[in-house]
Amino acid sequence: MTVNREPVVAAEKQTVESAASLIREAFQKRKTVLIVGNCWVEYRGRASSKLEAGERILILKEDGSLLVHRSVGYEPVNWQPPGCIFQVGTSGAAKILQIRAVRRKPTESIRIFFDSVFLISVLDLVDTGVFELYATEEDMQKAILLNPSLVEDGFKPISYEKKVEPGFVDVYGVDKQGRFVVVEIKRKIASQEAVLQLARYVKAVRRLVNREVRGILVAPSLAKGVQRLLSSLGLDFKALDPKKCAKVLSKPETKRLQEYFEIKE
Repeated sequence: MTVNREPVVAAEKQTVESAASLIREAFQKRKTVLIVGNCWVEYRGRASSKLEAGERILILKEDGSLLVHRSVGYEPVNWQPPGCIFQVGTSGAAKILQIRAVRRKPTESIRIFFDSVFLISVLDLVDTGVFELYATEEDMQKAILLNPSLVEDGFKPISYEKKVEPGFVDVYGVDKQGRFVVVEIKRKIASQEAVLQLARYVKAVRRLVNREVRGILVAPSLAKGVQRLLSSLGLDFKALDPKKCAKVLSKPETKRLQEYFEIKE
């Protein structure tokens, strides 16, 4: 059975009254609304802020999230997470459009005022696609530096891209027993060549230090027969999914890599 629907309904240069009516209907039907116009913003909650007037893009999503975007930059200048209750109305002789978003836990509210509306789009979008988050080898390296327990408990990175005679060590550090550790990272299934590369790095580091040196190959999985080669060379393996590294890097509280090393120095 085919259901007729209009994914996008757009209206340009709306009066404040007609804009409020259109937005109110969209809220009742739990649709996403995009508004472009001249607005200013007031926030009250865990702190308070005021954004002076400017031409901006407001997005009100069907899950109750809100974003106010300037014409430049990818981050919103004001935002609220899902779960807001939206209200719309008009006020004043100058006919100001007011949109209010309220959250209960924590208690906070944001009010957006428009004195002119250039465009309103009411969006009825269907999106059931699964989002797959992947990471490069460089991303895996950053994630390990920020969260060394991804390799093993007690591991402490000293440096990365350490120059040795055969090349560059991805991550270099010490384990909880004080032994030097050479970490070689592979984003895909690790082959025998990856093991031999790690063995060369370990051998080069052993020539430079007078302590025991371990080698750990970090990859999602090993190719057939590679575990036997690792064991014969006295090297270790840590299974690490690149998706897990991508999630580490996506957390808001994650420190920048530069800050990490500024603290260490």
